[in-house]
Amino acid sequence: MSQAPALIAKSDYYHGHFFCMASPCELLIETPNQLLANRLLQEVVLQTKRIEQKYSRYIVGNLVHQINNSHGKWIEIDQETHRLLAFGQTCFELSDGMFDLTSGVLRKIWDFTGKGKFPPSEQVNEVLQYIGWQNVQFTQQQIRLPRGFELDFGGIGKEYAVDAAAKLCMQLAPDTSVLVNFGGDIQVTQPRQHEAYWQVGIERPHAKDNSAKSALVKIASGGLATSGDTRRFIVHNGVRYSHILSPKTGYPVSGAPRSVTVATDFCIQSGMLATMALLQGTEAEHFLQAQQQKHWCYW
Repeated sequence: MSQAPALIAKSDYYHGHFFCMASPCELLIETPNQLLANRLLQEVVLQTKRIEQKYSRYIVGNLVHQINNSHGKWIEIDQETHRLLAFGQTCFELSDGMFDLTSGVLRKIWDFTGKGKFPPSEQVNEVLQYIGWQNVQFTQQQIRLPRGFELDFGGIGKEYAVDAAAKLCMQLAPDTSVLVNFGGDIQVTQPRQHEAYWQVGIERPHAKDNSAKSALVKIASGGLATSGDTRRFIVHNGVRYSHILSPKTGYPVSGAPRSVTVATDFCIQSGMLATMALLQGTEAEHFLQAQQQKHWCYW
């Protein structure tokens, strides 16, 4: 899907939008200066496309493709990639192995587009042998995956791009409040001048009427991210299964909330905690309470 960036003037801010990373992306820029708003939009578009080009698993020939087709050989990486890998390592350790950047290979046997079927256990066991972050080796300059393993930044890539976009806006317009929203993953650079906060909606999966299908949240600064199965799931023998898969079993996590939203200082941190909470299944709420971060959990 291709969509040219567009900038629309609102009452006291500019609304910029474009499409990238398989998501609608938008900037809310509190400024009367159209030239500034347009510059921020164009710079963010360029950076976001750069990140997608570099880390998407769907682009042949990019860094991730080279790593995933390295056949056990060492591949050179840069500082940006090392930082992402180090964050992935932190996620793996904090989640007791449940947040695993090598678990993306499970997509080969699971289809949550609405047409998918429950894979046989033989297929699941076959794929499980290619999952395990503890088997990945990396330094500040290189990374090596065992044969058959794949790296998938899908669990942190969009949130990283959101934070990177917000950081860029702060560098280019340090006195301007900007809300970055990539498909519901959000970062706000600083409080607004007049109202102090932006308002965003959080989807409520079980709401029975349209007026209650989203909860309004006020955000002055920091990150907000949501993870859930409201649109991606599979029904097998009358049972609904989430697209959140356990890297330890290869099967969907049972008893998880339909949707989890977390607010922290940074979008990538919020996304990490939201995903970790879902991976806890029935213990999601207890996990979130222990983190002492503001959150919304819908079952």
